[in-house]
Amino acid sequence: MNRHVLWLILFGLFILQGSLVVWLLPASWQSIVYVTPHLPLVFIMFIGLFHHRHAALLYGLLFGLLHDFTYYGSMLGVYSFSMGLVGYLAGLAQRKQPNLIFYNLLITSLGLLIFEFLNYGINRLFKVIAIDLNFALTHYMLPSVLFNLLVALICYVPIRKLLEGKRLAASAKED
Repeated sequence: MNRHVLWLILFGLFILQGSLVVWLLPASWQSIVYVTPHLPLVFIMFIGLFHHRHAALLYGLLFGLLHDFTYYGSMLGVYSFSMGLVGYLAGLAQRKQPNLIFYNLLITSLGLLIFEFLNYGINRLFKVIAIDLNFALTHYMLPSVLFNLLVALICYVPIRKLLEGKRLAASAKED
């Protein structure tokens, strides 16, 4: 498997996040809480966990910038910076730890929460939003983190097999 497959999967997740996932969320949820799916971010964190942190940084920067151009035109670079940093930190946290599902999902949930706080903080710093932190935490951040963590739990095993198979194939080529 070559690296082009990762680009195609990430681009497919980007398209899926903006088109189909919005329809899967119940309408009753959307009036009380605001859930934002971050499917490419979850996959980027898994790239950092199972493949390499520098690759996660690169994918995070590029797909974050694509997200900035496509969805948020008021300020460029917020998603790019946040996705790249979270992908890199996920790979950095995994370096010397055992590869357990609980630990990896804990890193994923912390990464999603850091991503939400970074986006809130940067947008609040530059006065793009004027939402109170408590309201943002209970109505935006935590529901989005829980939804994306559920997606990460569902996709954990197939993504792990795909990325570990890619790492094993790359190391066999080098030998």
